[in-house]
Amino acid sequence: MKKLSVLFFATMIVLSAQAQIEIGDAVVPETVTFNKENLVFNGGGLREKFFIDIYAGALYLKKKNNNPSAIAKADETMAIKLHIQSGLMSRSKMAGALRDGFDKSTNGNIDPIKERMEKFIGFIKDEIEVDQVYDIVYEKGKGSVIYKDGAEKGSVAGLDFKEALFNIWLGKKPADKGLKKEMLGY
Repeated sequence: MKKLSVLFFATMIVLSAQAQIEIGDAVVPETVTFNKENLVFNGGGLREKFFIDIYAGALYLKKKNNNPSAIAKADETMAIKLHIQSGLMSRSKMAGALRDGFDKSTNGNIDPIKERMEKFIGFIKDEIEVDQVYDIVYEKGKGSVIYKDGAEKGSVAGLDFKEALFNIWLGKKPADKGLKKEMLGY
């Protein structure tokens, strides 16, 4: 009986370890659930700047896909998980990075989404700290939602907004080309 208990706990430890993925110093789950839909890890990597790991980013989809345009345009629940790795990421730097990302993802045509963009950025009210996790989620039927450490901070409607938001990481001018490739599973 004792051997059976040890074997059971050893098996559970191995299974638990397999259900998580290491990206740098961050550990992200293999699957997540948003909008009552299970999403699978599509890929992930590190956002680096000047050889410093800023955050681990992971993309979650209903099923694996490596077509960035199709992902950004899809009207289905999906998520990008950002696990903060550096104290260099502040609230103001995140806001600036998002504004710059929206500008690039829309080819400078942010007017149609500008009000919603500012509303979305406004949901990041508190200072950002190492090991915080932000989930940027498109929930079909609701819109683009931001979660901080599992707590919903707000949402913005519109598939056009979602496309611009996800193209910050997956578009033709992504925040980080290497991270884009890794999120797409390359």
